[in-house]
Amino acid sequence: MNEAAKQPPLMPVILSGGAGTRLWPVSRRAHPKPFMKLLDGQSLAEKTWLRARSVADSAPILTVTSRDYYFFTRDLYARLGAAEHECQFLLEPVGRNTAPAIALAALCASERAGDEACLLVMPADHLVRDQRAFEAAVEEARRLAAQGYLVTFGMHPTHAETGYGYIRQGEPLSTSGTYRVDAFVEKPDLETAQEYLASGAYHWNSGMFCFRSGAILEAVAQHAPEVFEHVQAVWNAADFAARPVEIPVEPFSQCPSISIDFAVMERSDRCAVVVSDFGWSDIGSWKAISELYESDAAGNRIRGRAVMVESKDCFVQGDKRLVAAVGVQDLVIVDTGDAVLVANRDQAQDVTHVVSQLTDLEDEAATFHTTVHRPWGSYTVLEDADDCKVKRLVVKPGQVLSLQRHRRRSEHWTVVNGVAKVRRGDDEFLLQQNQSTYIPAGTLHRLENPGSEDVHLIEVQTGDYFGEDDIERLEDIYGRVR
Repeated sequence: MNEAAKQPPLMPVILSGGAGTRLWPVSRRAHPKPFMKLLDGQSLAEKTWLRARSVADSAPILTVTSRDYYFFTRDLYARLGAAEHECQFLLEPVGRNTAPAIALAALCASERAGDEACLLVMPADHLVRDQRAFEAAVEEARRLAAQGYLVTFGMHPTHAETGYGYIRQGEPLSTSGTYRVDAFVEKPDLETAQEYLASGAYHWNSGMFCFRSGAILEAVAQHAPEVFEHVQAVWNAADFAARPVEIPVEPFSQCPSISIDFAVMERSDRCAVVVSDFGWSDIGSWKAISELYESDAAGNRIRGRAVMVESKDCFVQGDKRLVAAVGVQDLVIVDTGDAVLVANRDQAQDVTHVVSQLTDLEDEAATFHTTVHRPWGSYTVLEDADDCKVKRLVVKPGQVLSLQRHRRRSEHWTVVNGVAKVRRGDDEFLLQQNQSTYIPAGTLHRLENPGSEDVHLIEVQTGDYFGEDDIERLEDIYGRVR
């Protein structure tokens, strides 16, 4: 029997959260960075799941995410051919950074496969270009994890990057490219980053980890006892036999919000690093996104429709509208239809300040696109005026909106494709294509797609307020009734 066969199955853990504010206006809180589609049409979340499946042996893949992203993530995996038994979910009620999330994942793994279970922790919003090199690095990490090391992955730096943390390698371990970790270093300034690059002893911190579940739990208990105590309370309060597992809000909200780097990795003397080059990027800025595209002779990189006149070294991404740039240089221009970003390429990291200002102003552009995904499908805002709001709804086959009512608005529904089942008050009826109905304010109503094709409707809202908080849900199959 070979060494790999003796090892317990590798259990991938995907961490899918965060707002990805540096990639606004494409990444927003309601539809963040992991769900951004790249040039090949796949999202980062899809690529991460496929990467996890390639190394998962027979173990299921555990995704730690929020309830807001659960249904969309589940559907993404299903479109990739994921069987139900391959996918398990831990749903966080609030964000508490990576240490509590990883500790809960380790408790799950220990419960199901014992303390020797080997976890491979990966963020859902990173890109890996060389799958074969990635798999080889995972095998090295798995071997070290079996020896009790807490393993991280260090990437060979290709330039003096100030947007990444670094790992300083210590003494070499048994095979080439593996070292003890001498230190974790925060994001440096440019001069320091250049020194790191020249030294050859510093590597980008990928934020990926590999360790036995028992080893990481022991390390959390030793170095972050408050985290361990609260995670144990969550474990005792949750139903971990459920699918998905809903983490109870009260004990989890008491957990310290801290990263696994600060809580454990920087304090442990059992950390190892596998140094590799598998084309990793955290896609953390529009500058990083632009580098995924081929440039023209003037250094411009374009996605969508654009006309460039006497312009060079620009990145342009358009949605449906034509973008024209005249006499500009070193700009990032991103048009999503409802928002336009214009930024200097060298200040692309500062886009997060735009989101902060929008949040302070309570502007919905910080959170929502014109198209908003829901468990039952999606809606697109076609017009948002003071006296009305117009949406196009797409309801997936077999899906049902909540039984609800509104106090301050009425709704007019017109079916443009498919057949919809409508409840209005005590009446239930079918709406065919080109048929419509009226829902007065205060009336209980529900919309359902009983067919096998998407239902498309136009919804016209009239009244004096059209906010999403004017929804009183009485029944909901997606658990949104509080």
